[in-house]
Amino acid sequence: MTRQKRRETDRVLKIREDGGSRNGEGDWGGKVEERLILVDETDRQIGTMEKMEVHRAGLLHRAFSLFVFDGEGGLLLQQRARSKYHSGGLWSNTCCSHPRQGESLELAVHRALVHEMGFDCELRKVMDFVYRADVGDGLVEHEFDHVFSGFWTGEVLPSPDEAEAIRWIDTDLLFDDLKVRPSLYTPWFRGILGQMDPVLFRRLAEEEKRLHRRDRRSGG
Repeated sequence: MTRQKRRETDRVLKIREDGGSRNGEGDWGGKVEERLILVDETDRQIGTMEKMEVHRAGLLHRAFSLFVFDGEGGLLLQQRARSKYHSGGLWSNTCCSHPRQGESLELAVHRALVHEMGFDCELRKVMDFVYRADVGDGLVEHEFDHVFSGFWTGEVLPSPDEAEAIRWIDTDLLFDDLKVRPSLYTPWFRGILGQMDPVLFRRLAEEEKRLHRRDRRSGG
């Protein structure tokens, strides 16, 4: 598929219609109290607290956001399930979540990717940033967000508990749409892209493709 063809088909959605649910290892399932890791401005842990309490108080906590690209310059987006506790129905990056107490970021990012999108791939740290945003219903997101990127061209099997739709989008088209319809996207996603211009973001996608090819040649 050419880049121009990619731009013409970006608005096609891939929607799970079976209504099934995957209770994978990443799914809390309402059975275990989810506690977030509270941190200071340097990401040093200072405690833990139940997730909803953290968001009601707007406390800074550790989180991560994943950006997975394909071989044609596309980024995998998810439309958050409308049943999510905030930002339901908004479009966002491939995957985002929180590490558990005692869990490294390296393990957490792969656990969450498998749970939310049904696949796993190599991931590398790109950047981190802090943001604060009112997400409605008395909840505030205040995160020290670690951003990772990866590469994938295989099947995507999103959990309907997490995402109601997915979409591969050309990176240039994404920036154009953000300018026109920013309210369709989550605040952390807008915050990350606000720190990159389209050229830098396209280079990130190309770098993931290059690293993938290098690993295949080396047998990694």
